[in-house]
Amino acid sequence: MDVRHFAADDGARLAYRDQGEGLAVLALPGLTRTGRDFDYLAPHLPGVRLIRPDYRGRGASAWTGAATYSVQQEARDVLELLNHLELEQAAIIGTSRGGIIGMYLAATAANRLHGLCLNDVGPILHRPGLEKIKEYVGRNPAARSYEDLARKLPKLMPEFANVPEGRWLDEVQRHYIETNDGLRINYDPELRESFLSAFEGPDVDLWPLFDAIGDLPLALIHGANSDLLSRDVATEMRRRRPDMVFAEVPDRGHIPFLDEPEAIRAITEWLGKID
Repeated sequence: MDVRHFAADDGARLAYRDQGEGLAVLALPGLTRTGRDFDYLAPHLPGVRLIRPDYRGRGASAWTGAATYSVQQEARDVLELLNHLELEQAAIIGTSRGGIIGMYLAATAANRLHGLCLNDVGPILHRPGLEKIKEYVGRNPAARSYEDLARKLPKLMPEFANVPEGRWLDEVQRHYIETNDGLRINYDPELRESFLSAFEGPDVDLWPLFDAIGDLPLALIHGANSDLLSRDVATEMRRRRPDMVFAEVPDRGHIPFLDEPEAIRAITEWLGKID
């Protein structure tokens, strides 16, 4: 699929993918990821216009420095993409960081949203998951090739089981660059500086953002073995929003791939509420 670009208000050249026709759905990836995070989900979304940005500093977008890698800036970039595409509104599927951006937009620009689907993220980020991200963000993996890392991932990711054949190789090919000197991350290493600045600060309570979602159609997909979204937080989210579509995906940690049957059923039900 062709990658397209637009210019943000500060001149940064930002990338996105745009496919299909129908309800506009913005698919927002995780912290270090790109729009390719949703390759597995895309075939299961007939009648949807799936729009997948690469945040600044990631994938095919321009590197603009640690100070610009914030939820607030990335949310502004999302709104500018909607403006660029002349879309008044879109539904958002937000994976991890993308879900936080989605909650922020629900609180600050609710008129631009049809609904919000959160993939393994909530108002409280469980510390063990953040510690794990801290270990790898901004660092190249200790692997010589795609195949080398794919062989290592089952032991590195024990919270995942019954993963489809070839999926780990698919993952590393989407999110790393193979060079003669080994694998390299496909994002600006300064993202680490931005993450550590937030990590070392006080814990942030995002419940006001969650509550600000109001009556927008809402869904939550929870990896049963997630170390970022605890079961207690997911339970409280369901208590506050009893109408929220919910799916717990077995054999998955942070994050579900979104082509699991439980995830597809939840997303389909959520889209039906928007229609």
